Amino acid sequence: MGGLSIWHILIIAVVLVLLFGRGKISDIMGDTAKGIREFRKGLSEPDEAAKRPPEQVNKDTTAH
Repeated sequence: MGGLSIWHILIIAVVLVLLFGRGKISDIMGDTAKGIREFRKGLSEPDEAAKRPPEQVNKDTTAH
C-alpha cells in the first residue's frame, strides 16, 4: 500500500521531463558520469606527497 507502482514512477518521470526537458536531464547525467570517472581516477592515482622525497613533505607541512 505504501510502495510505488509503475504508474507512480511513470508520472514522476513525465513531470521531471516536462520540468527539466530531455536535454537538461541528459546533461546532468553526463556531468554525473564525468564526476564519477574523475573520482575513480583520483582514487587510483598515487598521492603526490608520496612521490616527493620525505624532506620536502616535512617542509611543506611545517610551512603552514
